Amino acid sequence: RSLDTNFSTESRTIEGIAAVFNSETELWRGTFEKVDPGFFDSVLTQDVRALFNHDDNKILARTKSGTLYLSKTDEGLKYRFDAPNTTAGNDLLESLSRGDISQSSFTFSVKTDKWENREDGTRLRTLLECGTLYDVSPVTYPAYIDTTVAKRSEPKDEDEQRNIEEEIKRKRRERQIKSLI
Repeated sequence: RSLDTNFSTESRTIEGIAAVFNSETELWRGTFEKVDPGFFDSVLTQDVRALFNHDDNKILARTKSGTLYLSKTDEGLKYRFDAPNTTAGNDLLESLSRGDISQSSFTFSVKTDKWENREDGTRLRTLLECGTLYDVSPVTYPAYIDTTVAKRSEPKDEDEQRNIEEEIKRKRRERQIKSLI
């Protein structure tokens, strides 16, 4: 498939929630897991990639290059990037537009967790502190069903576009300064 250029007039910005805080998922029968709101506090400045379906051959963005932006919200770990004009980027935009892809995931190592045996006989693992955050990914099959990903609509006006561009420039400057330190 050749690279598609018909997205040039539409927004290529993709936003998602890779992890939702305090939302339980069943890992296997009787064993559940949830992410504590402080889990990502120490890793937001790490070099993280955005991949499609956790496939390192389908890189979409990267924090080190200033193309991937991570933030912690009340809801969870949010990510944002502009889809590259690559086969993977254009395929993702098409899948998002069609509604085939609508959820996210993340790959990580755990530094600290807590296990609980509950009265109903199930176990709950709470992820307390992340060791390494490797990637955030729009995915076909998420471990946590409450995650999201969507293509952001075009800015409504020139002021909104200017604000978005200024925020991108500011975050790039911050990353350049951090890399010099």
